[in-house]
Amino acid sequence: MASNRHFARIIMMQSLYELANRGGNDLSSIVERNIAQHDFEDNNKDFMRKIAGGIVGHLEEIDKIIAIAAPEWPLSQIAQVDLSILRLAMFELLFDDEVPPKAVINEAVELGKAFGGENTSKFVNGVLGTVYRNSAKYQPEEGDKDKPSPKEEKIKTAKPAKKATKPKVATKKKK
Repeated sequence: MASNRHFARIIMMQSLYELANRGGNDLSSIVERNIAQHDFEDNNKDFMRKIAGGIVGHLEEIDKIIAIAAPEWPLSQIAQVDLSILRLAMFELLFDDEVPPKAVINEAVELGKAFGGENTSKFVNGVLGTVYRNSAKYQPEEGDKDKPSPKEEKIKTAKPAKKATKPKVATKKKK
C-alpha cells in the first residue's frame, strides 16, 4: 500500500510533467486518474488534491517567482522535469504550512536526483534556497548570523537540465 508523502510527491511531479507535455489545463483530472491507479491512504489523497488545487491557483505567481530566482533561465529553457519539481516545491514552500521549508527543499532535491538531469538537484536546491532565504518563512540558523543578508549575497544557481533537442546530422564538406 502506497502511504508515504514521498510517493505522493512523485505522482504529483509526474502529473505536472504530464500536464506540461500533453497540454491542457486540468491538473485535477490527471491527479485523480493517477490517484485511482494507486492504493493511497485518504490523507495522501487529500494532500495530493490540496497540492494540485494550490498549484493551479498560484501557478502564475509561482512561475513569476521562479523567473526572478533564476533570471538566467527563462521558464521556456528549463527542462519540464525541473520545472515540475520547482512548481510542486514552490507551492509547498510558499503557500502551504504543512511541511517545514527545509523538508520541502530536501524532498525536491531528492526528486531532482531521481528524475532529473545531471544538474537538476543543484539547480532545484539553488532556486528553492534563494526563494526560501527571501521569504517570510526564513529562520536563520544560529551559525548564520554573520553571513550577509540574501539581498547582499549574490547567489548563483546551477544550470538546469537541458531541453531535449534534435540530434545534429553530420554533413559532408564540399571539396
